[in-house]
This record gives sequence, structure tokens and C-alpha cells, in this order.
Amino acid sequence: MTVPDFRTVSVEELARRIRARELTAAAVTDAALERIAAADPVLNAFVAVDAEGARAQAAAVDARLDAGETVGPLAGVPLGVKDLEDAAGFVTTRGAAMHRHDPPAPVDSTEVARLRAAGCVVIGKTNTPEYGWTADTHNPVFGATLNPWDTSRSPGGSSGGSSAAVAAGLVPLATGSDGGGSIRIPSALTGLSGLKPSQGRVPGGPAPMGTLDLSCVGPMARRIRDVALALDVVVGPHPGDLRSMPAPPAPWRPALDDPEPPRRVLWAPSLDGLAVDAEVAAVTAAAVERLADAGVDVVETGAVIEHPIGPFALLFFGMMVPSHRPLYGTPAWAEVTPGLAAILEGAFERVTVASQAEARVAAQALSVRVHEALAGFDALLTPTVAGQTPRSGAPGTIDGVETEQWVRFTYPFNLTRQPAASVCAGFCGDGMPVGLQIVGPQTADRRVLEVAAFVEDTLALDPVAPLPG
Repeated sequence: MTVPDFRTVSVEELARRIRARELTAAAVTDAALERIAAADPVLNAFVAVDAEGARAQAAAVDARLDAGETVGPLAGVPLGVKDLEDAAGFVTTRGAAMHRHDPPAPVDSTEVARLRAAGCVVIGKTNTPEYGWTADTHNPVFGATLNPWDTSRSPGGSSGGSSAAVAAGLVPLATGSDGGGSIRIPSALTGLSGLKPSQGRVPGGPAPMGTLDLSCVGPMARRIRDVALALDVVVGPHPGDLRSMPAPPAPWRPALDDPEPPRRVLWAPSLDGLAVDAEVAAVTAAAVERLADAGVDVVETGAVIEHPIGPFALLFFGMMVPSHRPLYGTPAWAEVTPGLAAILEGAFERVTVASQAEARVAAQALSVRVHEALAGFDALLTPTVAGQTPRSGAPGTIDGVETEQWVRFTYPFNLTRQPAASVCAGFCGDGMPVGLQIVGPQTADRRVLEVAAFVEDTLALDPVAPLPG
């Protein structure tokens, strides 16, 4: 039996074929392992692979199916797990030297456990910057992950290992987390559709360290319907998890078979009124024009919010202070990622009870501002990022100039805890994908998924990254 290319088959169809015994989980797992062996020496998307364990999981899935047992909607689907999240038998290094010799996790995170129960086969762990601190995936322990569209470029971060693995077809499904754009940014840079759910939709179990107030976890796939399929098995409360939300009243995936079109959307070419790369602006504007041609009432606006880097940085890096402060002044500090170390050295002084409280007040004010702006609209649309895809190890560019301002449109919605998606809007002249961000009202995850599916269908793009190696 021939296993289809994970870059062109949906997760849903792959699992259907396995359940129908047109494919075996064993054959699909072997295909994933072969593709990782061929391409990952170039991409460096995986930091650990357990081939023997994966084959044993696949054999168990096949045995259950052959015995006539019911296996979940993700039966036999190979899964990569971001290395900020626990998977039983793997070390959770968080991309940090201080954790590289930790013992393997004894149990799965809640999300991974639910995906495994739905039939997924855990292949290995995917790369992340240390504690997910930046939008480029590199760390001193495992090095840099590269973008399959151009291996001199970054796949984004912090879920860059997962985005590169899915985009290149090493696995069809992976987990990500998003504390400031870490699902949406890498999805945009590698041509995927991604969703940051409302915080608490998917129990973190425990929440990713360092971004407790901001982060959420969720599955990553090529297209939004597969994201919804995986979300349906991982959303819902977990006993004892104070952050987990109630289960939705109905599954989300069926709603995307014939998604209700958005009636009215707010289009912000620049969320904060600051500079956007000319090519990114042109590609996203053309995509929004296609939506207008399809009958959507598009209302263009100027700046919606001010650039909220201050409160975001205080909350995001402030929550990393407890984990890293004990290393400061010891030889282990030299092993902290240099860029993160420089930020934390300043944070040790600036992060106080008062400054954290002020940041939370600012986040609440921002939430009210965005809520007011969204009144009467199905969604707010913006470019996912303001700049073009960076070279690995460098910032992105706005009109050819490297700048840290290239990525600033995603983290406001971590502060406001709103669901936000990214869908491929087209390509720059160099062939790199460009993302369109779709932001919905608080807890309106289903509506954001529906709008994202409508945008996918209307633009009719199906980006397929080239095979590296």
C-alpha cells in the first residue's frame, strides 16, 4: 500500500483510510519515520524521535482495528509534540540547557493524552526556542530549525519545529502553544492555517511555564478543517485545572462543512498604525479584496490599538523570572540563550508586584478597546505579521530593513485572550507565504474557525512546501 504525501492528504482522510483498512497505522508510521530520516537532517524540526515506541503504538492501533474495535477520529495519525509540552517517555527540555538532562516525563500532558486516546501515534518532540521566548526557533541545545520553503529562512516561533515538520510533510499533525503568536506566526511563515484558541479551551495540564497568563496550547495542521478535527478531541475541562473552560455545546469540525460566511469584517491593514512591509500589505489587501468580491462587507479602519509591548513584555518575560533567576550569577547562566539572557537581566529589576499589576490593568483596558472595535463585526482582519520572513537567526524585514517590529500583530490578542487564526493569503515575490490574521470576539472560537474556513475556500490556495534534502 502506498502512503500518501502528508503535504497533500488531509488528516481526516488519512485517518479514514486507516480506519477503513485501506492503510495500516504501521505503514503510515513507517512513512513518517522515513520522511523524518530523509528531510530532518536539513530542517532540524525534531529534537527527539522514538521509532521503536512509535511502531509499537501503531501496531496497537492496527490490532484494535483488526479486532473490530472502535478507534478515535485520529486513528494512526503520526503526531509531533512541541518540546514545551510533556509526552510520556520523552525529556521536556523546553529548549533549555538546564533541562537537557532531566528525566523523561512519566505521563502525557492533557492535550497529548487526549490526542493519543483519539488514535494518534506520538513520533517525537519538535524544536522550540528556550521557553518559547522568541519568534525564531533556535536554542543552544539543538540549534536552529529551518523553513522548508527556503532553508536559509526561519519557520517562525516558538512552534517552529512543529510548523516546519507539518509543512514539509514529516508528520501531518503536531502540537503547538501560543503565548504571543507562537502558533500563528509559524503557521503564517510556513503556509499553514493555525488557530490560537481562547485561553483555557485546551487544558495545558500544566500550563506552559513562563507564560501562564498569556499562553494556550493547540494542535497544528496544514488546513483549518484538520485543526478543528483535532481540536474537537482536546477541548473541554480537565479536573483541577483552574484555567480550563467548559466543553463547547457541539463539535466544531462539522460546522466547517458548509461554513457560514462572515457578513461584515473589520480590516486593519496596520493594527497599530505603524509600518507594514509593502509586499505583505499588498498580498493581504488583495486577499481581503477577494473576500469583498465574494460578498463580505469589508470596513477598512486605521489603527485599532496602540502598540502594547510594555505590558506584554512584563507579563511574558516576568513569568520566566522564577525559573531563570536561580541561574543568574552561576556558570549555568552562560548556557542560557544570549538574547533571552539579556532580556531577563533587565526583567530581574523591572518585574515587581506593582509592575505586574499595572500590566494586567493595561491588558484589561486593551481587551475593552478590542471588544468595542469588534462590535457589529464577525471578525477583525490584519496581516499576521508586519514584515517578511526572517533569515534564520535574524529579525524579519520591513521594506528590506531588519527590525524587531516585524512581528507585533499577534501578541495583543494573547493579552486580550481572544481566539485568533492565521490563513495563507498568498506569497511574496520570493515565494515565501504570507498570513492573514482573523480575530474574533472572546470565546468565539467556532466563529473564527468558520471565517478561517471561508477564507481558505474563497482564496482557494493550497500551499505545498518543497521537499528539502
